[in-house]
Amino acid sequence: MTELLFIRHGPTEWNEGGRIQGRSDIPLSNSGRDEVRSWTLPASFQSWACFCSPLARAQQTAALLGFETPQIVDDLQEMHWGEWEGHTLDTLRAIDPEAFRRNEDRGLDFRPAGGESPREVRARLAQWVASLDEEVLPAVIVCHKGVLRAALSLATGWDMFDDPPDKLREPCAHLYTIQGNSLMVKQLNISLKKPELSP
Repeated sequence: MTELLFIRHGPTEWNEGGRIQGRSDIPLSNSGRDEVRSWTLPASFQSWACFCSPLARAQQTAALLGFETPQIVDDLQEMHWGEWEGHTLDTLRAIDPEAFRRNEDRGLDFRPAGGESPREVRARLAQWVASLDEEVLPAVIVCHKGVLRAALSLATGWDMFDDPPDKLREPCAHLYTIQGNSLMVKQLNISLKKPELSP
């Protein structure tokens, strides 16, 4: 079965403050750890292999989901935001609003100063997916928002000029199948929240 289930890491203090993380190795916050502990991976995925970004917040999320020894993959790291890491989007827009808007309007070719573009994230993800052997599948992928967006772009052709064809909600997992060397959407927004108990 050639399926991949993508999950974004839990919250960090930088997430909570609206700060751009990129490759900055920020761990889960205390509240982020508590949140991930409240998630439940559906039983059908619990026996799958796990691949994980090397960044601490992703590895901690994988461990809290029950994957103690995931295979670490550099290509699953967050988009590199270069000189913009640690800033908020509001502060960056305030420096030169017109220049920032022109950059945002480049879609897949948007590029932070000293960083990489979404197109480059998509390319490294596609290369990694194409390298997978069926023997290691199906698998859970614990990664980052930029990688989730890259997977959706690969599967749907979304060019990032406009809103995504489907909103990727949190906390959710997103299931894809591999067809040849490409991803195809099977089911988005699989809730990780534990079901509410009836009174």
